[in-house]
Amino acid sequence: MGPEDRALLKSLLVDERLLALGLVAGGEPLAGLLPFVVADDFSALYVQASQLARHTRGLTAGARFSGVVHRPDGPDADPLQIPRVILEGVIAPLESGRGEREAAVRAFVRRFPSAAMTLALPDFTLYRLEIEAGRLVAGFGSASPIAAADFRDLAGE
Repeated sequence: MGPEDRALLKSLLVDERLLALGLVAGGEPLAGLLPFVVADDFSALYVQASQLARHTRGLTAGARFSGVVHRPDGPDADPLQIPRVILEGVIAPLESGRGEREAAVRAFVRRFPSAAMTLALPDFTLYRLEIEAGRLVAGFGSASPIAAADFRDLAGE
């Protein structure tokens, strides 16, 4: 992956705020649109979800996920040219009292101040989406596979 693709990937993970998330629960496909924060080492995304949401049934420890982060669409944009990253990995709920959860809460509230209220509610939980692989689509005809190590390398840039 060249410097332009690395810069695009980092920008998608840092600048965009919503993850289109695909999951399976009880054999049924579920989708959700969740706010996210990228981990400091770029190895994972942190998402917040309510136990009342249907897609939360798929956010179980060890379950697989697939998700997309993309630039916004607009009337002047060519949908085939919209940059995006497709992510794949494993889910881990973050437990209260653990260091990673506390760091994730701080990062989440820093990015989404209103989350301070929802994270105090008993039905909201933070989850770690560990990124194992991905695919960067910079535009039509420009797609590159991304290994887990490539995500972690972004932290040093």
